[in-house]
Amino acid sequence: MRVFVTGASGHLGSAVVPELLSAGHRVVGLARSETSAAAVEKLGAQVRRGDLSDLAVLREEAAASDGVIHLAYRHDLLLTGDLAAAAEADLVALKALADGLVGSGKPLVGTSGTLALAMGGVVGRPGTERDVFPGGHRIDAENFVADLASRGVRSSIVRLTPTVHSSLDHQGFITAIIAAARRHGYAAYVGDGANRWPAVHTLDAATLYRLALEKAPAGSRLHAVADEGVPFAEIATAIGRNLGVPVRSISPEAADDHFGFLGPLVQMDNPASADITRELLGWTPVHPGLIADLDEGHYFQA
Repeated sequence: MRVFVTGASGHLGSAVVPELLSAGHRVVGLARSETSAAAVEKLGAQVRRGDLSDLAVLREEAAASDGVIHLAYRHDLLLTGDLAAAAEADLVALKALADGLVGSGKPLVGTSGTLALAMGGVVGRPGTERDVFPGGHRIDAENFVADLASRGVRSSIVRLTPTVHSSLDHQGFITAIIAAARRHGYAAYVGDGANRWPAVHTLDAATLYRLALEKAPAGSRLHAVADEGVPFAEIATAIGRNLGVPVRSISPEAADDHFGFLGPLVQMDNPASADITRELLGWTPVHPGLIADLDEGHYFQA
């Protein structure tokens, strides 16, 4: 396939592009800067200059391709706390990509997150691929992609865990949590730290995106989940151990000061299952889990 990938130079893109190329696909990666373009070329992909606001480029490349994987997201808006603007930009970009695919039967793989399940009210049990909500942050885009199945697009959504970890991760939530521990001189969790975060290794997630592109049924919701739920206190303990700093419980009121924009998220209980995804696509994670990956030390190198 000729595959158009947005976010090709980013954390996930730097794993997804090689995964696609190794499977014999040709890749065209969207690049918004010279630096991004050089990174995409180094991965072995063709470059198309533009960003998520270049809607004509998105339509044109989607129409010219055999499939699309949408990884890009306005993280600059997310990091400022403007979740609504980031989600709206994502939905607008998806609509432009869809314009180039409607009626073609070609695949479009979009991206969402398992944290949306906790935000949507899944409590006390692992969230599953069957959990669907009428609307909400990132859910509107997720539902839009799923609904494209009725418009002649073999669409699917990959829900990523809040922790997508590996040596390729330089700007994700784990790096922000480690930075907070360095800044304050201790690693923290909120309350008893029993709330759980699911996790997946970047390379395992990349394999799932390829499988989704190649064979996910139209309208699929898929979970990129390897660790179903790591207690946050265990994450903080691993960070403290590797940094050589104390580990402390903090109050919910202190979470924003310690974790910044992640304050509300680090308190969420978000266990999630990938049983349906594994059976549907034959996906089997093989890379280290979150705690083992933290203990490899690459997150803590200067």
